[in-house]
Amino acid sequence: MNNAIFFILVMAVVTYLIRVLPLTLIRKEIKNVFIRSFLYYVPYVTLAVMVFPAILDATASPWSALAGFIVAILFAYRGASLVSVALLASFSVFVAELFLY
Repeated sequence: MNNAIFFILVMAVVTYLIRVLPLTLIRKEIKNVFIRSFLYYVPYVTLAVMVFPAILDATASPWSALAGFIVAILFAYRGASLVSVALLASFSVFVAELFLY
């Protein structure tokens, strides 16, 4: 039980520091193009890193999950709406599961 409380406290401190340090250390506008673009893409990369393992574990087979992921990437890249991407990815997983089992 003590380990769980310690881990929760460490996670809270790290999360707090990540949010507070930039506010306290950086007072001026960031003019460096590299740093600005890096900071712009951080939320998207973080979301992708958290979601991708969940995608592969969400189905009975990682192959069907990969098929759904590829379909979702293709249709999202072509500009399809969020609902259509989700429906097409779900349908492709359904079809892949039919052929796998």
